[in-house]
Amino acid sequence: MIDYSVYKKMNPMDSAAEPKTYAAAQMRENLSFSDFVNHIAGRNGVFSRGTVRGVLSDACLCIVEQLLNGNKVQLGELGDFWISLSSKGADSPESFSASDIKAVNIVFTPGPDFENLRSKATFNLVSSRKAQAATLKAEKSGDTIVDLEAARANTRSGRGSGVSESNN
Repeated sequence: MIDYSVYKKMNPMDSAAEPKTYAAAQMRENLSFSDFVNHIAGRNGVFSRGTVRGVLSDACLCIVEQLLNGNKVQLGELGDFWISLSSKGADSPESFSASDIKAVNIVFTPGPDFENLRSKATFNLVSSRKAQAATLKAEKSGDTIVDLEAARANTRSGRGSGVSESNN
């Protein structure tokens, strides 16, 4: 199940247009590498956590090595990795040098297991992170009123959570 909240956003190309409402995915948790290794090891039973950790760590090192050798790495159902370059423009091919290359970007194209996740997903509408934070702060301090507009405005300005000082 994918939790999501909604937010309004202005059209940057048309400031006169009315804002539209969009969805934003809300992460349930940040799965660490160790947690992911434990999850894989727990599903399979054949390979220990140490084996899974070693294979994944070695795979990362090997992918980097192959990308730096100019190769595209195809990992079947997972997808494909390759590189693209960001560079400063030069006036001519003759004046271009490797020092004009500013970044090596990793490009990932998902494989078939990641295609059309929309058809496999179910969704659950939840409060925004800002509303959740303001509500939690109010609960902890014993406040009974939460001003969601203030929470949105205050987090944009970096000031607070929008919890009313009143204990009504």
